[in-house]
Amino acid sequence: MSERATTDGGEAASAPLDWDAQAAVFDEEPDHGLRDPGVRAAWAERLDGWLPGRPGDLLDAGCGTGSLSLLAAERGHRVTGVDLSPAMVERARAKLAGRDAVFLTGDAADPPVGEQCFDVVLARHVLWALPDPARVLRRWRELLRPGGRLVLVEGVWGKVTPVGIPTEHLLTLLAPLLPHTHVERLSEDTRLWGGPVTDERYAVVARL
Repeated sequence: MSERATTDGGEAASAPLDWDAQAAVFDEEPDHGLRDPGVRAAWAERLDGWLPGRPGDLLDAGCGTGSLSLLAAERGHRVTGVDLSPAMVERARAKLAGRDAVFLTGDAADPPVGEQCFDVVLARHVLWALPDPARVLRRWRELLRPGGRLVLVEGVWGKVTPVGIPTEHLLTLLAPLLPHTHVERLSEDTRLWGGPVTDERYAVVARL
């Protein structure tokens, strides 16, 4: 599932959330549900820069309720979403009903997609919360077709006990796997979050 990081006060959550229980209110956060037209437009603009211009197969790892999956599908991409929470998956299926999209209940760290490969693996605020991020990145790299890319939105949250993945650490993990990386700083783009944020948020696009 996606967006696992913080409490409303911006500090790191002290215990894992029940994501099935959170599904009903998950989209109330501006950057989760993308219900505000300005927030939605800001994420659509970023995806236009991160995703290939030609429609392809996209894996949304930790898709949550499918908000980014929907934006990708609207751009013609064939979406496979994976999330550990059945309630999140149910809401993603409803959100993308009638579109070229499939949603599976399973572990984003090892998506249950068989031998299928993808042009893009997209993950927003997921990698930091998974055990052994280096192993997860290797698995996601195996799922890419030649010329494919990882699109990873990550950050560091909290002041007292910070959690997350600093940019340089993620780039170090990616270096042996994908030779071309591009970093975009996202914290100052208040349109993405529905208001100002004080923590570190960024995106890395890593290409074969």
